[in-house]
Amino acid sequence: MPPKSKKKAAKEVVDADAAAAEEPPVKKTKKGKKDEADEGEEATPKKGKGKKKDEENGDGDKKKVVIPTMTLDEQDFSCSAKTKDGLDWNLKISSWNINGIRAWLGKEGTAYIEKEAPDVFCVQETKCSLEKMPDTVNVDGYHAYWSSGDTEGYAGTGMYCKTKPIEVTYGIGESKHDKEGRVITAEFEKFYMVTAYIPNSGRGLTRLNYRTKEWDVAFQDYMKKLDDKKPVILCGDLNVAHLDIDLKNPKTNKKTAGFTPQEREGFTNLLNEGFVDSFRLLYPEQEGAYTFWAYFMNNRSKDVGWRLDYSVISERLKDNLCDNIIRKFVQGSDHCPIILLLNL
Repeated sequence: MPPKSKKKAAKEVVDADAAAAEEPPVKKTKKGKKDEADEGEEATPKKGKGKKKDEENGDGDKKKVVIPTMTLDEQDFSCSAKTKDGLDWNLKISSWNINGIRAWLGKEGTAYIEKEAPDVFCVQETKCSLEKMPDTVNVDGYHAYWSSGDTEGYAGTGMYCKTKPIEVTYGIGESKHDKEGRVITAEFEKFYMVTAYIPNSGRGLTRLNYRTKEWDVAFQDYMKKLDDKKPVILCGDLNVAHLDIDLKNPKTNKKTAGFTPQEREGFTNLLNEGFVDSFRLLYPEQEGAYTFWAYFMNNRSKDVGWRLDYSVISERLKDNLCDNIIRKFVQGSDHCPIILLLNL
């Protein structure tokens, strides 16, 4: 369960029992069948029939494989990006929805951290309580912080930091929103680092009202209060494809969780409060910039995806921005890592 005290929550994981591979929670339908309650797949096209089904999930796309399988050793993690004034980046932040930390560890997830070597590494959808966190999550040279919710195997966030933060807090300060381990905030000298796993509106949009009328409003207020003190960097799975360009099939997903007008408007409202989608600032017209692909229908190999993962920065950090990179070749989840490079 989430810690009652924010200070008590800011714990570094040192020892924990090893756990089995991640198994997503399931729930029984009225017919007694099992249905995955995995949020990572709720923001995907719903199953349908015939042509519409093909259009929604990309099965009708007959293109050849566009995302080859590459090992970490085969990928280039270097970058020489600079600010518009020619300053080299000196801060690298990585963020990744890992879709279950125990399964991710079983796929050599920490090897990615060693290759990328970010200053801060944010993870979402850990699906693991603090009590059951495997000790193999620890990485030399990093302070690790974790937040989990009331339900085992559901939601959860984490943050690895090379430099120990001034303070680490959990949640957004409202108990009704802080029961699922969705937000961690680390305060550093020059900025606040926030990682978030925004609630999904669910199959059938069962949580749409909560997501848009309650959570989005409260989270926006939380971000504004932080920004009043010092610049904010937000990285995480925000569970929204903001623009038509941010998913493969926008026409057939207008009523799908993650692409409803209400969710898109909620993200627009956040940006209007003094924040910037750093990727679209740099690449306003780039297509195929996806960070999530549903497991079914070979969507990843065909690059039929959604951009659900973001690096959002305070507007006054625009001149500090060097690059925003999508590591679409990195495997291990139905999402891929995103990279933010800044000069601070």
